[in-house]
Amino acid sequence: MERRLFVLAACAFIVTAVLASAWVTGQFTTPAVDRTEGYVSELAARNQPWTRLFRVSDVLTGLACLAGVALVPRVAREWPGWLALAAFGLLTVVAGLFPLDCAALSDPLCGRQGASAAHVAHAAARVLGTIAVLVAMVLLSARWRARASWLFTWLTLGATLLTAGAQAAGHGVGLAHRAQLTMIAVWLVYVALRLLVADDAAADEAGPRIAPGRMGGVGGARVRTDDAPAWSGADGVRADDEPLWSRAGADPGPGGRGRAHVVVQGAGPVVLITAGLAGAWFHWDAVAARLAVGHRVIRFDRPGLGLSPCAPVPPTLYDEAARLAALSPAHPQQVTLVAHGVACWHAEAFARLHPLCLARLVLVEPACTAERRPLPFARTACRWLPALGRTWGATALARLAGPPAHRLLTGLPDPSGVYGTGRVLAAAVGEWLARRGMAADLRRLREEKPFPDVPVTVLSAGDPDGCAERLADALAAEHVRLPRAGRHLQLRAPQAVAHAVT
Repeated sequence: MERRLFVLAACAFIVTAVLASAWVTGQFTTPAVDRTEGYVSELAARNQPWTRLFRVSDVLTGLACLAGVALVPRVAREWPGWLALAAFGLLTVVAGLFPLDCAALSDPLCGRQGASAAHVAHAAARVLGTIAVLVAMVLLSARWRARASWLFTWLTLGATLLTAGAQAAGHGVGLAHRAQLTMIAVWLVYVALRLLVADDAAADEAGPRIAPGRMGGVGGARVRTDDAPAWSGADGVRADDEPLWSRAGADPGPGGRGRAHVVVQGAGPVVLITAGLAGAWFHWDAVAARLAVGHRVIRFDRPGLGLSPCAPVPPTLYDEAARLAALSPAHPQQVTLVAHGVACWHAEAFARLHPLCLARLVLVEPACTAERRPLPFARTACRWLPALGRTWGATALARLAGPPAHRLLTGLPDPSGVYGTGRVLAAAVGEWLARRGMAADLRRLREEKPFPDVPVTVLSAGDPDGCAERLADALAAEHVRLPRAGRHLQLRAPQAVAHAVT
């Protein structure tokens, strides 16, 4: 999928170059604009016959440039150059939306009655856009260290200086301006060709930002980098003495790739915590701190969430149940499983598929398994999302909207900055798209596999839809209502969640 993103980004830049060269046809359709002395922007002036065509062309040029930047997979330390190129695209859109009042250099009567705000905005957008594209060319050429890129950069800079000099001299502005635009279009084609031959390995997602002094969890927590079982053998003791976080490169469970983020805390009977939709390990800090006094508490981040890398396959109910089994202790030890929201489906599937592994089940605010058909495009979209999460567009969207949305929904800061990454944004969207498919799989699993005879506690905050009540009846569970606690009981009422476990 990442290879295809490179191709799509390259196509967007080629379209940008073609649309930016629409002025070539304007030399024949708009004879009132002087080819030697008139700006290319004068073709889109309000008093010209083809103004709408060239204005639309400018807007589409800017949008295509923005799309190209958004689709480029992230490469470390290249963001200033792509940001400058995105600014060029945005300013080109502004120039198309606010045209000149008249042909400033070709029409001797232009400007005698004063310039409108749109005229001034267009002129400013064109100047700033030229500066932005030159900055982008310099920054990206410095990162790429390619002679061809530097050649186009210097030629464009020379044409820009010639344009400024011609304007000061009052002669030849049109020729110099057209040479400048030609070099910009040629450079955009070069960018497209460079993306087409780029190696897939060139794009990498920058690692999550970890706050100083914090590596997942409260004091005493330890971070593992694999989802392999923390126990090996019937006695529950590890077969080796290597640190829990030392197995770099182990596969993070079904469908995973790279190193998963797992936090192990305390000692005693095992409690495994799985977060809800788009949840992270640190949402359970307060619960884990209470349980770690007498339990061995395991928290983890599903693929793409928290500090775990993305998975190349869409999330499924059976993969998540297998992930829980991989994190559980070896038989005959049993695990107390705490799940929240949609993860309650994973926990119930784990209980039905691995009944001998479960000691107790605590379901916090379980999600409803509504009778809805899976979205037909969900699996295809989920296959694209990991690659899209590594693009500059997803990164910019996550940086702008992720932290505020997280604080609004949970009331907590993001200590490691994970919700400001495109990877987490893509994983959250993927989990949301997979919900209907997981619900359908769980309904079928309920018909095929009986629920084990284990104690179950369902915690809910109000339960307006009656989902928690119906689930508690179906599983013969104890239903604890905490209507005054509000949403996210693990944050608002951690003591109640810990009490349900103990």
